[in-house]
Amino acid sequence: MAVVLVTGARGFVGRPLVRQLLEQGHEVHAVTSAASEADNAVHWHQCDLLDLAQVAELCRQVQARQLVHLAWCAKPGSYWTSPDNLRWVGATLQLLEQFRFQGGDAAVVAGTCAEYDWRTGFMQEAFTPLQPTTVYGRCKRSCSELAGVFSQLHDMPVAWGRIFQAYGPHEAAGRLLPSVIAALSQGQEAHCSHGQQLRDFIHVDDVASALLHLLAARASGAFNIGNGLPQRLAEAVEYVADRLGRANLLRLGSVAVSPEEPPLLVADVRKLKALGWQGRFDLRDGLDDTLAWWQCQG
Repeated sequence: MAVVLVTGARGFVGRPLVRQLLEQGHEVHAVTSAASEADNAVHWHQCDLLDLAQVAELCRQVQARQLVHLAWCAKPGSYWTSPDNLRWVGATLQLLEQFRFQGGDAAVVAGTCAEYDWRTGFMQEAFTPLQPTTVYGRCKRSCSELAGVFSQLHDMPVAWGRIFQAYGPHEAAGRLLPSVIAALSQGQEAHCSHGQQLRDFIHVDDVASALLHLLAARASGAFNIGNGLPQRLAEAVEYVADRLGRANLLRLGSVAVSPEEPPLLVADVRKLKALGWQGRFDLRDGLDDTLAWWQCQG
C-alpha cells in the first residue's frame, strides 16, 4: 500500500476520500490549515498550501508516493469570483513540483465542470470547448492545462477530475439539496426554480471512488466525474420532499432561473468508465443516504 498525501481532506469530497483510502489500507497524510485533528488513523499536517516554504517542508516530511489535491478556495457565495483563485493556480503547481521532487510519482487533482462552455450541454473531454465564464472556472481551466504540461515535462501521471453535480453528506448548507432538506425538516416552505434543468447528479462517495480509481490506474489527462445521466432538479427535490412527508411545502417555480443557468449540464463519462470505474449510487439511493445523514445531524 502507498503513502498518500491528501489536501482538502476535511472538505466535502475529502472526507469520504480519506475514509476510502484507509479502508484500502493506505497510509494517509492529510493537510489542515487549523490545529491537528484527533484521529489516530490519519497523519495530520498543519500547512498553509499558499506558502511555498511550508509546502516544501510538508513534502519533505511526508515523502508521499501519491497525491490527491482537492484544496482550493471554496467559500460559499464568493469562490466563483474570488481573486484567490489566481493564487491557487500557482499553489497547485508548486505543490506538484515539491511532491515530485520528494519522490512522488502519481497525482490526481480536482477540477470542475465549470471549465466547460455550458452552452454545449453535454460535456465531452476531447471535444467540448473549454470556455468558462467565471473566475473560478477560468482559473481551474488554466490550472488543468498547466498540470498537463507538468505531466508531460516530468513524465509523471497527473489526472484531472472534472466534477459535476456532487451531493451527499457534508455538502455546504447553502446549496440546493441541503437548503431544501433544512427548510422542509423545519416545517418551512422550500422555494425553488421550476426544476426543469437537467443535471448530472453524483453522490460524493462516488466522486471520491472515481478520483481514487484514476489514481490507482495512474491515469493522465482530464476525466469527467459524473454518472452521465441527465436528471431534472425537480426530480431530486420532489423525491426529498416525498421522503420527508412535506411535499405540500415544496414551492417549485417560486424562484426565477438565472439567465446564466444552463438548461442541460451532463457529463460524457465513457472515458472514465473505460478504466473500469462504476458508481455505487443511483439518485434515489444516494438521496436516501443523504437524508439519513442530515437527519442524524439533528
